[in-house]
Amino acid sequence: MTTYRIAVIGGTGPQGKGLAYRFARHGHEVVIGSRTAEKAVTTAHEVADRLTAEGHAPVLSGAANVEAAAGAEVVLLSVPYDGHDELVASLADALAGKVVVSCVNPLGFDKRGAYGLDLEQSAAETASGLAPDARVVGAFHHVSAVSLWGEEEYLDHDDVLVVGDDRDAKEVAQELARAVTSRIGVDAGKLRLARQLEPLTAVLISINRTYKVRSGIRITGL
Repeated sequence: MTTYRIAVIGGTGPQGKGLAYRFARHGHEVVIGSRTAEKAVTTAHEVADRLTAEGHAPVLSGAANVEAAAGAEVVLLSVPYDGHDELVASLADALAGKVVVSCVNPLGFDKRGAYGLDLEQSAAETASGLAPDARVVGAFHHVSAVSLWGEEEYLDHDDVLVVGDDRDAKEVAQELARAVTSRIGVDAGKLRLARQLEPLTAVLISINRTYKVRSGIRITGL
């Protein structure tokens, strides 16, 4: 298995922390990024302590977002949509030439529940425009943050759907999916299809709320 130095931008949030845990558990070097280095270091210690207790020898650290992105081969964007554009624009130079994996879901919430925001572009497409020299793909939108931090060795009931226009970058994200599901990610098409994948997360949230579960996406017939 190829291993990467991965910066998880937004790694102090539930989904980012869960993905950092899964990647580090399977041998990738992980740098957790946050607006402040202190917060990132605290979360990195939390993840590293858990992995060490489980018998792993993780390579984990924390840094401010710019430093984390600059030193990585792969950058995962796991941040709230509010403030997404400003953050990505500020990281554009650090993201140049990197594989950038966006799992950002532009969602709104009201008394009826979660819903996809009515946008002209997906978060992944917007990131690609703001950081034009980055190789942006979309992936990991539908994996439960609770499950990622859970005790299952693999979330083998899920598939990771990957969209992108750069074939090599998409293959990197597909390979990273093995650390989560034990299987290579599913090539789900071009980057423009992130417009369908991102708001689909609202449907899963609704299912979770109704059935009191942590639902995911599984593709049959492959």
